[in-house]
Parts: sequence; structure tokens; C-alpha cells
Amino acid sequence: MAPDPFREVLEQTAELAAGYLETLESRPVFPSASPEQLREALGGPLPEEPSDPQRVVSELAAAADAGIVAMGSGRYFGFVIGGALPAALAADWLTSTWDQNAGLYAGGPSASIVEEVVREWLVELLGLPAHVSAGFVTGTQMAHVTALAAARHHVLAAAGWDVGSDGLQGAPPVRVLAGEQRHVTLDRALRLLGLGRPETVGADGQGRMRVDALREALGKGEGATIVCAQAGEVNTGAFDPLPEIADLAARADAWLHVDGAFGLWAALSPRLRPLVAGVERADSWTTDAHKWLNVPYDSGIVLCAHPDSHRAAMSVSASYLIQDEGARGVRDQVDWVPEFSRRARGFAVYAALRSLGRSGLVELVERCCAQAQRFADGIAVVPGVELLNEVVLNQVLFRFADDARTESVLRHVQEGGRVWMSGTTWGGRRAIRLSVSNWQTGEGETDLAVEVFRAAAGAVPAPPPQASRRR
Repeated sequence: MAPDPFREVLEQTAELAAGYLETLESRPVFPSASPEQLREALGGPLPEEPSDPQRVVSELAAAADAGIVAMGSGRYFGFVIGGALPAALAADWLTSTWDQNAGLYAGGPSASIVEEVVREWLVELLGLPAHVSAGFVTGTQMAHVTALAAARHHVLAAAGWDVGSDGLQGAPPVRVLAGEQRHVTLDRALRLLGLGRPETVGADGQGRMRVDALREALGKGEGATIVCAQAGEVNTGAFDPLPEIADLAARADAWLHVDGAFGLWAALSPRLRPLVAGVERADSWTTDAHKWLNVPYDSGIVLCAHPDSHRAAMSVSASYLIQDEGARGVRDQVDWVPEFSRRARGFAVYAALRSLGRSGLVELVERCCAQAQRFADGIAVVPGVELLNEVVLNQVLFRFADDARTESVLRHVQEGGRVWMSGTTWGGRRAIRLSVSNWQTGEGETDLAVEVFRAAAGAVPAPPPQASRRR
């Protein structure tokens, strides 16, 4: 019998993947290869003839290895990025193997049903109303687009305008109010939807929307209105005062949207749940599974308290499609997201939730937050460090004496390769942002990060006295 080409290449790939994962504890977190070196290794003319699949895969793995960031490592503290849980990674492999087109039930019944199941689990875990609808997208960027499209449809319908039929030309104006420290994906979603730049509402020193500023802004206008709040500011981890914002939005008859890219997962923990008090009163929510749920990229989720508006903003139909249209009560995924053909993202989310279970989810979130506090306690006593945020979740924000020293110390740490995190700007000054989001991060990785910064602070020359006093 001839060898099975799929089995051979998949077995080879499993060995390569396992070999890579076994290096995560020892390999540099960020690669040192230059763009030129990677282009030389990966580039060249397209072959004229077909190539053996096993050779293609082995050569790809060898050439790409020098440019792979060890994002799955517990020593990666950059941005807000999780790793990949074993069950979620395996389910993602199966997703590619099954290769379902998760746009219609007819394109993969199991892909559709698993999204139903995951929606039910998420709604319960996050404490949201039972009737909430859901869509599985690439990330919070497209989740914002979806949720705000539903919001646009809803508030304009209330004003007597059908944006689906008549577009935006001549429509009543839609006011969008968002906090000063909102994430940039919100602005881009509004731009894509033709709603333009939001009205900025002032924030406090931790990035939380100020209730008095929102009250004043709402009082300056009327009509179709969307308020965008935030559960977890990307630098500080701070939460907008959601109960008060919900009160104001309700009085103004405004749609309340909550960006909970990572902060929404605080709802899983009895200890952290007060941070998201009032979140269930919103009209839409967005979050990422590829952050704290540690599902492989890409995986975002949109949730909406108005399924009719959600579906009206997204759904399409055509004579050649096989759509349920409610006859069997099954889910056509194209009704809930902007994509038509898409990957069956629900399988990996399902596997992550099942593998962790309720107690494992709570432990993951609480451990990451405890490690963030542990790092903050350790870094705060390093000479020259200024801690900039109240550590309420999994984010730590700090800096050194001035911008130049902050950048130099961070660069020294990044180039060392033992840990990695990113820089940012806060209050007009350069800072360093550490995020604990990986299921493999524990005390050892946290203490290593503190020690690496302590060593870097000693290795990088301090600025002269006059420079350290400059702002």
C-alpha cells in the first residue's frame, strides 16, 4: 500500500511543533535575526515544479525559526497576549484539518452547533443576560465593527431611519462618546462604519472615564447616541465606572458598548468581579479569546443584548445559499459577523473552556493578576523605578528617571532575550508596560522579570543629575 501523504506530513509536523514547544523555556523570547537574514532564508524565486510536502514543511520550519517570537512562553509579557492551551492548540489543528466553512450551518453543522454551546457557556460565565447573541471574529477590532454596526442600526431605527436600506447619506446624526484613553481599534471601527471620530470624554489619571465629564457631554446633545466604555485600559488595566455610566446611558436612551478585550474576563473571578459591576447592563460587549483565554490566534468574540439589531446589521441572503431562516432553529454564522467564508473559530474556544473548566478559568485569571502584583511589588523597590498605575488587574506600568533611561533599560532587557515586554507613552512620558496573560506564567517567570530589570538598571548608566530632574 502506498504511504499516506497526509499522515506522513502531519506526523512530521507534529514532531516539529512539539520540538518547538519544548524550546519555549530556554529560547530567547524575541528573535535576533535581521529582516535581511529572514528574507534570504525564506525568499528566492518560486519553484517551477511541485515540491515534496515534507520537504516544504521541514525547510519552512528551519528557515522561519530564526524569526519566531516565543509568544507562547511564560516569559513573554508584551502587549496583552496569551499563549495557547494544549487542548485549544490541538482543536485548532483539527479545525484546519476539518476545514469547515463556518459561514452557514450547511457548511459545517458541528461548527455551527459548537458556537451555540460556547455562546451559552460564555454568557453564563461573564454574567450577561441569557438572550445575548454572539459572533466569532478575528479579534476585538472586528468585534467592535460588528457591535457598533448593530448599535448604528439600532439607534437609527429608533430615530425612524433604516440604515440598511438607505445608508448614511441624509440620516440623522449619530453621536458617539468614548473615553480619552480608549483603544485605537474603537476609532478605526467607527471610521469603517462611517461614523467618524468619537467625541472624547475626559479620563482620570488611571485612564478611567470621568462620570462628570460624560454627564456634561451627554447634556450638550440629543438624538441617536452611542456611549463606549472600557473594561480594562490597555496600559493600566483600569475599569471605567460602569454602573454610573450605565445610569447615564439609560437616561439618555443611548446604546452602551463595552470594550472588554481582556478586562471582561475579570467577571470569572469572585474576587475581581466587582471591577465589572454593571457590565451586564450594556447593549454590546467585545472580548478576545486569544488574550486571557489562551486560544491560538485569531479569535475574538462579539456579544449583543439586541439579537434582532445584531442580525439585521450583519445578515445577508442569496438564492444560491442554503440558509435555515429559522426553519430548523439552527445557526447560520453569516448572520452574526461581517465575514462570509471563515474559519470555524468556535472549536478552539470550546476546547479551551472545556479543558480549564470553571475552576481552571478562575485560577488562570487570579494567578495572572497575582503575578502582576508580585512583579509590581518587586519592581517598585528597584532603584530609580516609578510605578505609574494602581495594579487592579494584570497590567503593570512603570518607568525610570526620564525617557532616555526608560528606553535604554527597556532596550537592554529586550535584547537580552530572557523576558520581553513593550514600551508605551503615558502622560506624555515614555513608560514600560508589562502584561501577565499567559497560562504558563508563574512565580519563577515573574521573579526572573524583576531580576532582569534590576540587572539592567545597574548595567545602564544613570543620567546626570540635571537630566534626571527634567520632564
